[in-house]
Amino acid sequence: MKTRNYGNLAIVALAFTLAFSTPAMANDGGKNDHKSELKFIGNMENQPVFELSLNNSEEDEYTVIFRDELGNVLYSDKFKGAGITKKFLLKSEEFGDAALNVVVKSKNRNTTEVYSINRSHSYVEETQVNKVK
Repeated sequence: MKTRNYGNLAIVALAFTLAFSTPAMANDGGKNDHKSELKFIGNMENQPVFELSLNNSEEDEYTVIFRDELGNVLYSDKFKGAGITKKFLLKSEEFGDAALNVVVKSKNRNTTEVYSINRSHSYVEETQVNKVK
């Protein structure tokens, strides 16, 4: 009767598994870098201002669409060039506190990036007690 050592067999199987596996990167190893960035830069006359940076090094054509939560198009335009930066002043009475989606489509790279803008208002009251003597 022949006996097998299952411990050695498990170690060999584990060694082969680790030797021939490829790591899965959470960020796709840099292949799918974001080429646009939308950020809130402040208020002008109580209206929010956003800056869209299209960080491409080569000539491309972009379509930018602002939509409300019902899908209505509030703004749409096309931009051509490399390294484009645009600022957008949104009239808050047009959309109130509703969420907005900003869609940025690249024609040459055939990619779409979607940003969501959510506004909220809060009132903060602070009370401090300090020992004087």
